[in-house]
Order: sequence, then C-alpha cells, then structure tokens
Amino acid sequence: MKVLKFGGSSLATPERIRAVMDILRPRLEAGERLAVVVSAFGGVTDSLVQMGRLAEAGDRSYEQIAHSFSQRHLDTARELLDETHLDIVRPQLEKNHDILRNLLYGVFLVREASPRTMDYILSFGERNSAFIIAHALQQLGIPAAYLDARSCIKTDASFGAAMVNAGTTYANLRDVFSQCVDLQIVTGFIASTQRGLTTTLGRGGSDYTAALPGAPLDTEAIEIRTAVAGVLTANPHSLPNASTTPTPTQPTRQEPHPFAPKVT
Repeated sequence: MKVLKFGGSSLATPERIRAVMDILRPRLEAGERLAVVVSAFGGVTDSLVQMGRLAEAGDRSYEQIAHSFSQRHLDTARELLDETHLDIVRPQLEKNHDILRNLLYGVFLVREASPRTMDYILSFGERNSAFIIAHALQQLGIPAAYLDARSCIKTDASFGAAMVNAGTTYANLRDVFSQCVDLQIVTGFIASTQRGLTTTLGRGGSDYTAALPGAPLDTEAIEIRTAVAGVLTANPHSLPNASTTPTPTQPTRQEPHPFAPKVT
C-alpha cells in the first residue's frame, strides 16, 4: 500500500480538488492500493484559530468568519457534487457547522478557549474536507470511505501537540485496514485520547498522520504532495541564492503545478 497526503494548498479550490481526484483515479484503476490523508482546505485552520481567539476576546466578529467558513464548505460541496450526493453531504456539514457555532458561542460567553477546546475547534477543518472529498470520489464511481483519524490514532492529553500512543495506534490501524476494501480518505492532523477527547498533532501534523501507517502496514511509500513550483537546488536557509528547478510535470502556464511531490 502507498499513502498519499495532500496539504491545504492542494485543496484550496474545487479546481484543485478535482486535480487531486485526477491524480488518484488512474492509479486506482491501475490496481494500486492507496490510502489518502488530507489536510483542511487552504487557509481554513488559520481561520479556525482566528475564530477561537476572537470569541475568547469577546469579539463578535468571529460570527462572520464562522459564517464564511460554513459557506465556503457548502459552496465547495455544491461545486463538486450532484444533487444526489449533495443531499447526503449537506446535512452532515450543516450539523458540523451548528456544533462549531455553539462551541464558539460558549467560548464567547466564558471568555476562555483552553488548548483542549481549541483542538476541538480546529478539528472541523479536516473533518469537513475529508468528508467532502470522500463523497466526491464516490460520485466518480471510486469506492471511497471517510475515515475520522480520531477513531484509530490515539494520543496523550497534550492538547495542541499531542504525543501518539504508537502501540495502540498501530494496532488500530492494522484492524481498520485489514477490514476495509474501500479507499480510505483520512483526516490529517487530528487524533483523540483514550477517553475520546479530540487532540491535534501540532501544525504540519497531517504529514505525521500520513507517516503513521508506515510501520504497522508495511507501507511501500508515503508521498507528501504540496503546491510548489518545483524543487529547490539547496536549503534556502543555508544558501539564500538557491534556485527553483521546475518539476517534470509542471505545466508551461504561469501558475505553478499544484501537486508536485515534495517527499517520497
């Protein structure tokens, strides 16, 4: 099996999500066994942080950001899905958004957003993106299933940068992937404690999520895909004059190719 991870820049618009599906479809049709880890849509995690901090400060402008968050995901679902699939996805998105609004209102009332609360707030980005993408793939005739990583990746209660319990997590991943035949669309970045409390693995944690199946599942490769113009000739922190070498798959148009592999 191979694990492919797509970051937020790769999922920033419906067009880029379609490009992700165009990458996956021929590989699946060729018989590759894949799992896909996704981040929140580009910019969403930052907006969730902003909502939480504004609500904590008693600033009602968080409501407008929450409205935009809800609208963005519903618009993306409408853009990608036909009415049949949208009728399945929309109620779950609306339920998520109602829970998020209620949670933020609670933060607004008590003027406090603890790390535990913030982890739960941040989880809505990956939960929405993975759910929408799983159903968009189903619409293409690809057997895909939404996998909430909180059900299998277990951590301690260090909210904001939780430590993974490798033994329990590996056992859970083996169980999940031994039983499933569908393509798993996995939420990156988020996990949970043994008590079921939502945790996050720290910023950039979706890459960590993608790496976790490697040991217990004898994964052949992990591909971290990101929106880059090419590959730098050196570490720019060490050599400021490092230049970018375009990837072979980069289009000739000005916009950089959104899914050049960064790490294999």
